[in-house]
Amino acid sequence: MNFDEIRPYRDDELPGVYEELIADPMFRQVVTAIYPSVPYDLLAQQMRACHTKLAFQKAFCYKILKRISGEYTDSLSLDLTALSEHPDAAYLYISNHRDIILDSGFLDIMLVDEGHDTVEIAIGDNLLIYPWIKKLVRINKSFIVQRNLPMRQMLESSVRLSAYIRYTLTEKHQSVWLAQREGRAKDSSDRTQESILKMLTMSGTGDLIDRLSDLHIVPLSISYEYDPCDYLKAYELQQKRDHPDFKKTPADDLLNMQTGLLGFKGRVHFQATSCINAALAQIDRHLSKQEQLGRAVALIDRGIHAHYRLFPGNYVAHDALSGTASFADHYTPDQQEHFLDYIDRQLRRIDLPDADVPFLREKLLLMYANPLTNYLKAAL
Repeated sequence: MNFDEIRPYRDDELPGVYEELIADPMFRQVVTAIYPSVPYDLLAQQMRACHTKLAFQKAFCYKILKRISGEYTDSLSLDLTALSEHPDAAYLYISNHRDIILDSGFLDIMLVDEGHDTVEIAIGDNLLIYPWIKKLVRINKSFIVQRNLPMRQMLESSVRLSAYIRYTLTEKHQSVWLAQREGRAKDSSDRTQESILKMLTMSGTGDLIDRLSDLHIVPLSISYEYDPCDYLKAYELQQKRDHPDFKKTPADDLLNMQTGLLGFKGRVHFQATSCINAALAQIDRHLSKQEQLGRAVALIDRGIHAHYRLFPGNYVAHDALSGTASFADHYTPDQQEHFLDYIDRQLRRIDLPDADVPFLREKLLLMYANPLTNYLKAAL
């Protein structure tokens, strides 16, 4: 199957792509804003010296993401203990989705810090607003998920995407990161879309369990103490409530990307769980495919929910919504005041002429309470 339309660039294609980027005025404008004290010709020379995608990532992406984590987080951590028996195997990391860029970006820099290869990254074509962005993400080991296609083309695209992910894992022996759903969960109640697993089983041999097992799926739980885009998500939730046909514009996507990158995130933790193959093997293969699929989805959800790292704000939000002090032993009065002040500040950032403050406040609190709610259910 021909993957040229969606795959990352091969290393031998990089020189030509570098020249196209270097000549792009918009790319130059962005790069000079990021590196204001470095002559553009020198940056171009450094790009040309990167002969592999990994070398480019280490020379540019790694340094930028390290700077972002240093300036806009209190800490950044990754726990791969569950994979310690086979740390360098090719895994399909399926995670909840908090930030458009940083979920996969932070994962990559922490993998590099621990001596591992970076992952290939699934990215929706709705985010590839300009040609230079599409080129840049394909240098950064991203492959393209095509969206908003006519039905027949969507089916063909899904089959090709499934085959590419399987080829990357089993033939290239390259790990892959994939979000558990299309887009971010606006209320942080993370659920794996069945359509994601259906797509993954469009390729391969054997039954549904065999096809999933071949991918070595690892649920990856991502926890942000603060979500800089929370107020933008609340804004979107009211807009969708009041205007059912509301859709984000490319400018909205850019604002979400910029806010996510440059907003304060507090503590950020990534927790890998065990590969689900042993649990998949326990599923009764006499069940219908739909029932098998539902149980596989539940395995991933439980893996993500049970391994959240919870922060004081999660407990404060849960108590604020319930009107109780059920979790008061998990936060101090100062932490409670600090978090509720934060919620009030984020509310004031929502630019809506008819802002429904009680609705928006509830949605903001839900974003922080839902991880705790799901954690408690997973722990039963």
